[in-house]
Amino acid sequence: MTTAAQPLAHEIAPATTPSFPLDQWYVAALSRELKDRPLGRTLLNKPVVLFRTEDNQVAALEDRCCHRALPLSGGTVEARGLRCGYHGLLFNEGGKCIEIPGQDKIPSKAKVPAYPVREQDQIIWIWFGSAEHPQPTFAPPVYDVHSSGKYLFDGDVYHYDAPYQLIHDNLMDLSHLGYVHLHTIGGNASIHMNAQMSVDGDDSMVRVVRHMPDSVPPPTYTAAYPFKGNIDRWQEIEFHFNHLRIWTGAIDTGTDDLNNPDRGGFHMRGFHGVTPETDTTSHYFWTMATNPEHDPEAVTAKVLHQTRLTFDEDKVVIEAQYQNMCRFGTRPMIDIHVDVGANRARRIIERLRNPTN
Repeated sequence: MTTAAQPLAHEIAPATTPSFPLDQWYVAALSRELKDRPLGRTLLNKPVVLFRTEDNQVAALEDRCCHRALPLSGGTVEARGLRCGYHGLLFNEGGKCIEIPGQDKIPSKAKVPAYPVREQDQIIWIWFGSAEHPQPTFAPPVYDVHSSGKYLFDGDVYHYDAPYQLIHDNLMDLSHLGYVHLHTIGGNASIHMNAQMSVDGDDSMVRVVRHMPDSVPPPTYTAAYPFKGNIDRWQEIEFHFNHLRIWTGAIDTGTDDLNNPDRGGFHMRGFHGVTPETDTTSHYFWTMATNPEHDPEAVTAKVLHQTRLTFDEDKVVIEAQYQNMCRFGTRPMIDIHVDVGANRARRIIERLRNPTN
């Protein structure tokens, strides 16, 4: 049994307090986004430009030319670096200006800040360090679902006009599926609200497990997998402050143990990288991996299409929620039993934002 939820810190943090945890990795992009053009993106209130070097490595610089402040994301990628689109200053992956057209001498101050980045498992991570730790002190997370060869996957990026922790709240509480996603991954709302649920974790992670035995399969599941009738369904959510891993799926009722880590059936493994853009807007990087038993390309396309539909539905709800929070100010909100995981996740964020408390 889960215990009663603790109150959420729903108020937006004042500008005078640390808005986001530092000395941490954040998702900056999906690998598929970076090709032959620079990509401008605001992350944690910082304008950043991402680009690939000649040897296909990823670089990240402040999105501001040190000459006349034009965004470098409006420039061009060349063999030796990123060229500004105003007067042609060329910057290498470390932010140093290595060429000024028509001028031999390059001032020592001709440089822009560079950010540490790592690319692995088709995810691009960026390090936002404090003054004490400008360079990474540990490696970014591994996500071998993308690299194991066991799944087919793809993904996309959403922009939200809402703070990032509201997206966390939504992902940590899948009881809403029966109401928000009735025509896709939802199913019977009563079963969702009364699912067998357990919550555990530690100081850096929260894990929520929900089981729904003998359920009617929702439309997304029947479109992707040849179930024979009712299903035993699972939802396993693993929260880390910079991303969430959600493993959902089902087996034909009574054919396997839902606690078996190697169980068969239909699987959907979602990666959810939620990175603040500003204090009130967010980037949501997602991928969905699945294990088709037949016609893999067509089934994967169906799963991805249905996933996009569900995320479209979530976006409408979360943005409307935030608009109403702004409209009504700091009016109190109650918590119910399904909020336990989200509350624990918020406490982790708060500890990381204020590590000395």
